[in-house]
Amino acid sequence: MAAVEEHINRVYNKIQQLLKQYYVLQKENEKLRLSVGTLQATHQQDTEKIHQLTQQVSILKSAAGQMEEPDKKVFEKQINQYIKEIDKCIGLLSE
Repeated sequence: MAAVEEHINRVYNKIQQLLKQYYVLQKENEKLRLSVGTLQATHQQDTEKIHQLTQQVSILKSAAGQMEEPDKKVFEKQINQYIKEIDKCIGLLSE
């Protein structure tokens, strides 16, 4: 009988250890999820900032007259796209 009780106690102790590890891993997983969310938000903000700065550089080059032909075409496409979006907004407002 003592061997059976000893075996049950070992199994019980192992289950307790597994439960402790499980809870520790759950907490770590939650921390990592929060960290990933924060990093994704930071990445999105950085990407938007890079896009804004790239646009500012294009505008400054255009204003200074230092823009090369391929850059001018890209810049003109962007301006035309903005004009189309503005026209759509005006059209929606006038309805």
